[in-house]
Amino acid sequence: MVIPNIKNNDGAVACALFSEPEGFPAKFMRFADKIVMTKIEGRQASCDFISIKPGTYALAVIHDENLNGELDTNFWGAPTEGYGFSSGAKVSMFKAPSFSAAQLTYDGEILNLEISLKY
Repeated sequence: MVIPNIKNNDGAVACALFSEPEGFPAKFMRFADKIVMTKIEGRQASCDFISIKPGTYALAVIHDENLNGELDTNFWGAPTEGYGFSSGAKVSMFKAPSFSAAQLTYDGEILNLEISLKY
């Protein structure tokens, strides 16, 4: 998976793969099946997941600029760091998308995805 046009090279990008709705996307450290943390180079990053069985999944991507392991938010709960989701799922009224809105079907073949972050 490629994450293009990142705001800056600060921090790292966390890519979290979920096979179930529980904890998606905010509690990725506890509920994600796999997490990949990667450095940002040239304002882009890539995450590769290995040994994934065919099935239905959802991805959450966070630009953790200050490396604190979470998506920071402001006083009103709006994210202050970049975020993105599979299947083009969008945030509405400061609420993260559901697992079903972000879900994708993986058939076991190489899957090339691009997830753009919102800031």
